[in-house]
Amino acid sequence: MFWLNRVDLFVRSSIFSLFMLMATIVHSFICLAAFPFPFRYRYKLVTAYTSAILWLLKVICHVDYQIEGLGNIPKNRSGVVLSKHQSTWETFFLQGLFHQAAIILKRELLWIPFFGWGLATIDPIAINRNDANGAMKQIITKGRKCLEAGRWILVFPEGTRISPGKVGKYRIGGARLATETGYPIIPVAHNAGCFWPKRSFIKTPGTIRVVIGSVIETQGRSAEEVLAQAKHWIEDTMKRLS
Repeated sequence: MFWLNRVDLFVRSSIFSLFMLMATIVHSFICLAAFPFPFRYRYKLVTAYTSAILWLLKVICHVDYQIEGLGNIPKNRSGVVLSKHQSTWETFFLQGLFHQAAIILKRELLWIPFFGWGLATIDPIAINRNDANGAMKQIITKGRKCLEAGRWILVFPEGTRISPGKVGKYRIGGARLATETGYPIIPVAHNAGCFWPKRSFIKTPGTIRVVIGSVIETQGRSAEEVLAQAKHWIEDTMKRLS
């Protein structure tokens, strides 16, 4: 029975990957055609795509999700989201959860054919990690403009996907943006890596749990203090999820 189950998972994951590849290619050309249109329409195109991918994942691979703490997201202000990064899943999910989220990412991701074209559509904050000072200035300058426009900033402070049970080095950029601008931080924890692991083809059926923490105010505080508080909450919540 074990090998039959593994075959079933492989087949489902193969079907999902094929549909996702086809959807990504088609969507990238739609995004290119939509570049002349206002940003709000381009962002809706992207969230329609990410919602479709999450729906396919649920229908084909039986990977669903549940959210705790939705009421912690302010309705009348934007801020900086500091999220655990375990999987590709949260990059899709969080874009639809937070209003017109601008994701901080390494610029090389925009060079990936098809996928990168779609990312460029939603005007992310693409940084050069080899130039730490320049990257920080770009995060502050562009991040401030996005926040003032009512957009959320999405940051994965560990910088790369971290396997379940592991803790990466939390980088200061997102916390510094929040303290420099006075906008709040929302911490997010989830266990998506247990179902859509990094560098794994197989998607494991189950329910991803997402927990949204309370607002962390940043005015008059240091970036180090704010980051430590967010990290403590995220990692304590991850222990509960595991």
